[in-house]
Amino acid sequence: MKYQGKFRCAVGENNKKIIGTIVAHLPFRRVDVQFVSHMLQPPQLEKTMSTELNALNKQQAYQLADITKTPPQFGAITPRWLTRFLEFKGLDAGVYRVNKVVEGDTPLDVLCSSEKKSPDIPEGYVEYQQKPREYILNSISTIINVDTAVADVFSSPFDQTKEQLALAIESLKERQESQIINNDDYGLLKNVADSQRITPISGAPTPDDLDDLISKVWKEPSFFLAHPRAIAAFERECTKRGVPPTTVSLYGGTFILWRGIPLVPTDKLLVDGVKNPKGKGGKTNMLLVRTGETRRGVVGLYQSGLQNEQSRGLSVRFRGVDNKGLASYLLSLYCSAAILADDALAVLEDVDVGEYYDYSKRDK
Repeated sequence: MKYQGKFRCAVGENNKKIIGTIVAHLPFRRVDVQFVSHMLQPPQLEKTMSTELNALNKQQAYQLADITKTPPQFGAITPRWLTRFLEFKGLDAGVYRVNKVVEGDTPLDVLCSSEKKSPDIPEGYVEYQQKPREYILNSISTIINVDTAVADVFSSPFDQTKEQLALAIESLKERQESQIINNDDYGLLKNVADSQRITPISGAPTPDDLDDLISKVWKEPSFFLAHPRAIAAFERECTKRGVPPTTVSLYGGTFILWRGIPLVPTDKLLVDGVKNPKGKGGKTNMLLVRTGETRRGVVGLYQSGLQNEQSRGLSVRFRGVDNKGLASYLLSLYCSAAILADDALAVLEDVDVGEYYDYSKRDK
């Protein structure tokens, strides 16, 4: 008579076929082989592994759960501090003409005298430039398509159309800040006067370098503008010298100050041509800006009075629904920037952001 048998084997995956072959040749009528990862399991854990709970499992319960969701998270969005610190002027016809005076040592001869009988008072006039520069607004546009069937059915709790438009608007505003800095026509970097360009003393941005920038924009400077890595490099130089900068809260953010002027971060002042460099080193530029039309500074420009205006210089227009059920929206943002005087802007070029120090060695 052949007997039944039950075997419990502790084997790896590669040995299961071998054990199966051996079992097939055993003289038992019925064989039950159970494979486990190892034999030394605690009794309670062993029982849990071999016995399923007699209750609703997580996968089944998940089907009835009310999931809390977030709106789409756009990692490339930045605070865009430049457009908050920069003063803007609305235009009626999309063109801004900067009239300037033809300047010498003084624009007009005058008489300064304490004598009662003075010589003839000089006559003349202040001459204007005959061909002043005109800034024409630049258009930043895109079209968003929304499937109405999708928007009708899948718009709770978030309206799909509103979310698509909101993300597109953020993209346009990010491009606006980039254009104000880097545009080949009106960008700040491309329009700094040669007399307003300096380089660091030693590579890294030091307090002395920023003082030199202030000497270039000494008439009511408004703010420094720099990549976060450049600001961090400047802070290291301050720490090295034992002169940590103070901070101030403006527009809901916290900024460090140098000589009372805030350092405003932006990733649009690129490091080695990219926003987010992978390595620790790299070269970038730092700007010092005076802003405001009344102060003859840098002025942001936008078109005022737009139809379907959503924010400053930005319009969103519904273009209709086509025969496939796609709703279309045109988004347009009109912007530019003007430099009213050469001394309203200066740049510290080729700033090295990769210098670090071992402060422990300094104390030894």
